[in-house]
Amino acid sequence: MSDTPSLPSSGREWHLKSRPVGVPKPEDFDLVESTIRPPGPGQLVVRNEYLSVDPYMRGRMSAAKSYAAPFELGKVMDGGAVGKVLVSHADGIAPGDHVLHFGGWREYATIDAKQAVVVDPDAAPLSAYLGVLGMPGLTAYAGLLRTAGFKKGDIVFVSGAAGAVGSQVGQLAKLMGASRVIGSAGSDEKVRLLLDEYGFDAAFNYKSGPVAEQLRAAAPDGIDVYFDNVGGDHLEAAIGELRRDGRIAICGMISVYNNTEAAPGPRNLARLIQTRGRIQGFLVGDHYDLQPQFVEQVGPWIASGRLKYRETVVDGIENTVDAFLGLLRGDNTGKMVVKL
Repeated sequence: MSDTPSLPSSGREWHLKSRPVGVPKPEDFDLVESTIRPPGPGQLVVRNEYLSVDPYMRGRMSAAKSYAAPFELGKVMDGGAVGKVLVSHADGIAPGDHVLHFGGWREYATIDAKQAVVVDPDAAPLSAYLGVLGMPGLTAYAGLLRTAGFKKGDIVFVSGAAGAVGSQVGQLAKLMGASRVIGSAGSDEKVRLLLDEYGFDAAFNYKSGPVAEQLRAAAPDGIDVYFDNVGGDHLEAAIGELRRDGRIAICGMISVYNNTEAAPGPRNLARLIQTRGRIQGFLVGDHYDLQPQFVEQVGPWIASGRLKYRETVVDGIENTVDAFLGLLRGDNTGKMVVKL
């Protein structure tokens, strides 16, 4: 147990001021100065160094019932973060250690030590524990292998392929023996990144023409696996190109998160009967049993540079909402993080 005299009395944190209707607006959020809560037994005070902003957070801004409790109005939001321990009232974690935890969207977090994982800043950049070595990385791994049942030789299509999850899905598929990997992204620059740096076999800008036509050209023999981060016209196009016993893993549907009315479903679901295909949604929280296997298999690929990653870093807690709104627009390449 240890205290430090340098602990400040207050810090800034983001509160949800109003529930967004459609696209969130800056005025839906408040940056406030709050007193830092002293730690109790088994607790830590952490000075956050990097915060994560993620698409799923848009759903938590709604009061609708979902798999995670909604953010409360007038209270601090939370999310993935990594930072330095200033005060520890817990065995096994000392001041000066760095931890990964879920008390983000604030400068200082008082958390239960059992909800923190010690990470090594010398083994990888701290921000990597929010992306390629963190929840997005495990999402890619579990979704591809377990939910989509990836097999060597599969033809794989990934939407949102330049994002934190999609970029890893495509690279993992290639490293594990996919016969062809296709990605979609929202700019010509991102398409070049997929082809030149991440090693995709084909890629297209979904803003350049109908997704169905571009996918058909990129996958003339059809697809075995579709990893869906987008939904909408991408999902319909993937169903149209699915081969016998094809599998679709639904990770996210960022194209519909800001809709105020229900989006129309794919018009070609009957094709699943012909292809004997299946669609399955998944949440990474159901697959943390794969974490040791994920680190063991993927860690060396990251360390050797065989699996590459990009980050979009926004400086300053005051710019967290701007980073989140940019994420929803697709401004990021790879994982979007905020550096404090």
